[in-house]
Amino acid sequence: MENSTYERLLIIDFGSQVTQLIARRLRELNVYCEIHPFNKVTDAFLTEFAPKAVIFSGGPASVFADGAPMPPQSVFDLGVPILGICYGQQVMMHVLGGKVERGHGTAEFGRAFVTPVEKLDLLDGWFLTEREQVWMSHGDHVSAIAPGFAVYGTSPNAPFAITADVKRHFYAVQFHPEVHHTPNGARLYENFVRIAGFSGDWTMSAYREQAIAAIREQVGDKQVICGLSGGVDSSVAAVLIHEAIGDQLTCVFVDHGLLRQGEAEEVVTMFRDHYQMPLIHADEKELFLGKLDGVSDPETKRKIIGGLFIDVFQKYANGIEGAEFLAQGTLYPDVIESVSFSGGPSVTIKSHHNVGGLPEKMGLKLVEPLRELFKDEVRALGAELGLPPSFIGRHPFPGPGLAIRCPGEITREKLDILRKADAVFIDQIRKHGLYDDIWQAFVAILPVRTVGVMGDGRTYDFACALRAVTSVDGMTADYYPFTHDFLGETATRIINEVQGINRVTYDITSKPPGTIEWE
Repeated sequence: MENSTYERLLIIDFGSQVTQLIARRLRELNVYCEIHPFNKVTDAFLTEFAPKAVIFSGGPASVFADGAPMPPQSVFDLGVPILGICYGQQVMMHVLGGKVERGHGTAEFGRAFVTPVEKLDLLDGWFLTEREQVWMSHGDHVSAIAPGFAVYGTSPNAPFAITADVKRHFYAVQFHPEVHHTPNGARLYENFVRIAGFSGDWTMSAYREQAIAAIREQVGDKQVICGLSGGVDSSVAAVLIHEAIGDQLTCVFVDHGLLRQGEAEEVVTMFRDHYQMPLIHADEKELFLGKLDGVSDPETKRKIIGGLFIDVFQKYANGIEGAEFLAQGTLYPDVIESVSFSGGPSVTIKSHHNVGGLPEKMGLKLVEPLRELFKDEVRALGAELGLPPSFIGRHPFPGPGLAIRCPGEITREKLDILRKADAVFIDQIRKHGLYDDIWQAFVAILPVRTVGVMGDGRTYDFACALRAVTSVDGMTADYYPFTHDFLGETATRIINEVQGINRVTYDITSKPPGTIEWE
């Protein structure tokens, strides 16, 4: 979708693991921004994108190394404010005439404290006490600032922790204001967008209107088939597209046998009966479970499921006269994670079955009205569209479903056990009023059996792991700190109510180093 009607901020990505958090901070300020790899930002791109301001992300490289990532020189001639972060600061100094070095004893990793040197408009609301806590992650350091710049803040190992060329509105910080370990970081971004003159025109109400217009323009009088999973993303996409084109949309809800307890009935009732959308309930349990029989590798599972989804969509699309488009609930994090910042093979953590890779034989063009949104923006759009709060607030559910919560081989027996255990866990969370405090919660059934004792008899049943995390956008996550009483009560209920499980554990791994899902 073209967003020429919005004021735009460009984030040039140099490979930081937390670049998405910069975008999140800006979106929270109602500022539209996009992340683009440094090597895709050409002079022509800058002219077309026409940013009102630019941010340079952090990154793992050294600016003085051969082939180090660099922005185009023309970005400094746009006449717009620029903010450099960590590697982004070092790039600014290196390109504009300063000096960056790697020296012994100057690296900083983790919490640090910055003290002020002079007042600066970027730092309005900072240094209300003698120092500000920040998060550092750098091995190299600026040893000489570029002409026109002055120092506005220092830390023990970064004498140029905050620098600025006020005349040109160029700002550079060695730390990461986007992470929560820099408690006052959001205020710094707020000051930057104020300096740049953003009006905060990025709202879900405005997005809704523009998205509907864009869908109508793209689709015309053709038919659209939407893959409806029952999750928040595909549901919001379906309601948005239905508002745009009405009965030109047909939803296909694929029941692949990997859904949660009662989910199929809930989705069909909501969309077919409440929203009165054309809906095909595709019962394809045998197809999916048959193809997954004996498969234990998680990446293979994802690829099988993704491929079968495409085949199923194609089959039902062939029965819809005039169907030329496939609608998906692809989100911006999916798009970013599927792009290599270096232009080469990037490390793949997990495949996203709804991003790219659609075979040419499919014969359908994509409609992805949410591909510029983060998860919380999708929820806000759902509220704007009138979806029930209970549905909008549902925890994320992965496209591959319970397949990736069942490490090892998938069997119908294990899936039945998993559904029941998961239902008990979610019921417990709701009963204790914790559901809305948790980003995502589920049970994983483990590929091991353990010895137990019930009554006077020996059992040899499965172990399961409870997983519950807090997060803002799913990119980082911490485990939820349940009380021992809650965990004990939940474990007792699962063991008593779910035949086939005799041991319950709680996963306290954060992301990173783990992922939220088990596979």
